[in-house]
Amino acid sequence: MDCQIDKSYPKVEVEMPNIEYAKILLEDYAGIVSEETAINQYIYQHFDKFDTNQLFSETLSKIAMVEMHHLELLGETIKLLGLNPIFKVVESNNYLTYWSSSYVYYNTNIIEMLKNDIKIEEEAIRNYRYHISIIDDKYIKKLLYRIIEDEEQHIKCFNMLLNECMKF
Repeated sequence: MDCQIDKSYPKVEVEMPNIEYAKILLEDYAGIVSEETAINQYIYQHFDKFDTNQLFSETLSKIAMVEMHHLELLGETIKLLGLNPIFKVVESNNYLTYWSSSYVYYNTNIIEMLKNDIKIEEEAIRNYRYHISIIDDKYIKKLLYRIIEDEEQHIKCFNMLLNECMKF
């Protein structure tokens, strides 16, 4: 199963610099539910099951690569909006929270891993949809809609893996 839909990404551009939009996108970039967290979680899971479940391990590696591309697209967008894309989230009181490896789910049970992976992809989609609703920039909206399509594909991949694992 493909881990990415067969559709190009829109060109990274913004209507104009906007620090508030950049702060919103930092949440998708490096928040608890973010591309950075997904990358690290999927790479951890890939290595954890490398010797015992090749299909799972390879699929997680492919999905992590797609998430890395999302991270790159978001980072470029944040930069165009006027912020340095560092791994932090700006809270409502302007307090900075830096990305932490504690955001990664370190369970080693493959069923629990997959259930959590599905959950975080669903949460990411909810966050992207909410951000689309509060960002008034046609280019950013187009990018976020495209990223959502990949996240929905990831859920399909995880459900396929979960069904395979439940057979045993």
